[in-house]
Amino acid sequence: MSRVYNFSAGPSCLPEEVLKSAAEEMMDYKGTGQSVMEMSHRSKAYEPIIAETESLVRELMNVPSNYKILFLQGGASTQFAMVPMNLKKNGKAAYINTGVWSKKAIAEAKKYLSVEVLASSDDKNFSYIPKVEKVTGDYDYVHITLNNTIMGTHYEYIPDTGDIPLVADISSCILSEPLDVSKFGLLYAGAQKNLAPAGVTLVIIREDLIPEEPIEGTPTMLAYKTHSENGSMYNTPPCYTIYIMGKVLQWIKANGGAEGMKKRNYEKANLFYDYLDNSDYYHATAEKGSRSIMNIPFLTKYDGDKATEINKKFVSEAASAGLVNLAGHRLVGGMRASIYNAMSLEGVKALIAFMDKFAKEN
Repeated sequence: MSRVYNFSAGPSCLPEEVLKSAAEEMMDYKGTGQSVMEMSHRSKAYEPIIAETESLVRELMNVPSNYKILFLQGGASTQFAMVPMNLKKNGKAAYINTGVWSKKAIAEAKKYLSVEVLASSDDKNFSYIPKVEKVTGDYDYVHITLNNTIMGTHYEYIPDTGDIPLVADISSCILSEPLDVSKFGLLYAGAQKNLAPAGVTLVIIREDLIPEEPIEGTPTMLAYKTHSENGSMYNTPPCYTIYIMGKVLQWIKANGGAEGMKKRNYEKANLFYDYLDNSDYYHATAEKGSRSIMNIPFLTKYDGDKATEINKKFVSEAASAGLVNLAGHRLVGGMRASIYNAMSLEGVKALIAFMDKFAKEN
């Protein structure tokens, strides 16, 4: 069977060059006679793999020297707890609520400290990013979700938090365009959108924010200090996923780095949004000025039972045409196209061509 265009929100498509390279090394990595899947994380063969992956993160994201790069497990969802456990000082944090993942992060943080929600876009089903340009107060940190996979929204500005550490979940937009790491105290990302298969979580944290003692009773594995002091090898890391991440980062570097990804991604997103905005049959759900270039939910002109019927038909016929994982999230409905770094412009054009044909026939 030929390759499909995979529009999944995650795990998502990976660059074909990466998959082919990994396949070639599956049985024998660089003459070791073994797969990276089988390799000891403390072996001489594996040491350069994780070192190069860390070096590429630092290079491609321009990470300052006073930040640590950690390869953890448990996904972004575990970071919802690790952040308050490790950053708690005064016992109060500020969050901006922009959807499902923000709500989950807020609920988890409330177990460890007092949470103040500075702003929310709940009034319009999270279809926009509220403006909170300046934050002051005795907060331990301010938390945002930079890109929202379900609602298809994205921050087009970075809140000014002064001396208050700014924390961001960047799971679904990491390296989609340049990001000034120095404006943040801590960044975290599940890898399964833009970096690698599911299994590794990337954390970039300013060294002064790594506490000697997190909240009393914090498990050893949930303390940033544990992983920082042990080079992300306190326990067995997700070795193979880190290896694939390294290959994806090499692919990003070869394709112009973060700037190259920005050009690629805006070309795809602008083409798709232009089509939606000029269509009588489809429309985007996210408001202009807050639109994600990674995740684009869209609806047809129908409502109620007719919309449900049409949506199911669309997803089914699209899959038959080699365009898969286009079903929208239940909180938004309709369809959703996730067009991460590895999605090609040809894939987006193929989707638009299908949508045009479907609209004429339905």
